[in-house]
Amino acid sequence: MAKVAFLGLGVMGYPMAAHLKNKGGHDVTVYNRTTEKAEKWVAEHGGTFAKTPAEAAKGKDFVFSCVGNDDDLRSVTIGKNGAFSAMSKGAIFVDNTTASATVARELDEAAKAGGFGFLDAPVSGGQAGAENGVLTVMVGGDEKDFERAKPVISAFARMVGLMGPAGSGQLTKMINQICIAGLVQGLAEGIHFGKKAGLDIEKVIDVISKGAAGSWQMENRHKTMNAGKYDFGFAVDWMRKDLGICLAEADNNGAKLPVTALVDQFYKDVQGMGGKRWDTSSLLARLEK
Repeated sequence: MAKVAFLGLGVMGYPMAAHLKNKGGHDVTVYNRTTEKAEKWVAEHGGTFAKTPAEAAKGKDFVFSCVGNDDDLRSVTIGKNGAFSAMSKGAIFVDNTTASATVARELDEAAKAGGFGFLDAPVSGGQAGAENGVLTVMVGGDEKDFERAKPVISAFARMVGLMGPAGSGQLTKMINQICIAGLVQGLAEGIHFGKKAGLDIEKVIDVISKGAAGSWQMENRHKTMNAGKYDFGFAVDWMRKDLGICLAEADNNGAKLPVTALVDQFYKDVQGMGGKRWDTSSLLARLEK
């Protein structure tokens, strides 16, 4: 059992913290910007809550965070009453936010200066993966910190991999989102084409999902897409945030992402249709409007 803090009890963080407490058996202190949610978490799962990130981090072996973006991450780490001001020597900060590689490297340097470890560890698997404790975690950082943190991270994950030095976890998550964007657009176009052709989509998917066209998106989203229902996971607003990170990094490293840039604009169209909180499979709605 370790002394653990978790900062950020959103759609992902709330169940992830619960797995650390209930499955991992750790002593968990939580922090959330709105205290009511932290109080609710403690009422459901036990543990304690703190009123600031610094208070949550004090005396902990591991501190996790899962917040909105780079600015939110800086706020809970190096901002006023941030966790980094209270981290113990030798402790490890594990950031599960999907953020930029730049901020990951920045915080890694700050952590080293403070005598503790930092891992950028974004996750994939969505709300369902967080709730079921089967997330994929892509980690950047020092191997010694990774090996210490891996058993703790595993409380909410089915796959935890070290991708390289600081920032590598975030870069790997970018690749994940780049691949998903293209897949979902292809699936949306396929279903749209099949409907226009008068085919039975369920029969079509039953066959092609067993071949080279098969994917997680096809298996898990085709039914709801075919029914025109888009309330089953990762929101369009979040995907646009992630694709923005990918495109900004591509500008830095010279990568060419024409399909990603195009699908990002398609998601912008979906936002304009009122689909900011629809899940990412709603690209089909844009084709059918």
